[in-house]
Amino acid sequence: MKFNKLGLVGALCVAGFLGNTSALAADTANVAVSATVTGTCKFNSGGAIAFTLDPNSAAAAAGTVTSPIFWCTKGAAYTVTGNDGANSVTAGARRMKHASLTEYIPYSFSYTATGTGTGKTTPITLTLSSASVANTDFVNASAGSYADTVVLSITP
Repeated sequence: MKFNKLGLVGALCVAGFLGNTSALAADTANVAVSATVTGTCKFNSGGAIAFTLDPNSAAAAAGTVTSPIFWCTKGAAYTVTGNDGANSVTAGARRMKHASLTEYIPYSFSYTATGTGTGKTTPITLTLSSASVANTDFVNASAGSYADTVVLSITP
């Protein structure tokens, strides 16, 4: 039997390479993982202010308040702003309109406009305070229902 020396040497080299896995090199790679939590604010419920205006009274009328509830991302600074209502003609002068007449009754209320979010599962109550109608603004008003809508906006 004739041996091809070159073929035998090549076969031995391949066999040695395949049998010796320590000659293979290993490596690792890192996977960078990141996230950004978005600063978000959402109202859970709106609020309401109801006035009972008795012209027989000599005092201003205080409103019965149901405060809006909202949440903001934990740690996000928020600001609440509100418009002057649907019936305002002068900036800062809110007024309710009679349901069927062209008559208006001015009113006012205030609220805290800034703070820091506490997270979605810890809602915040927006305290509406100082809700009132001056006596001189309703003592000669026509009987009937009056209404207005103030739009509140919240931004983180």
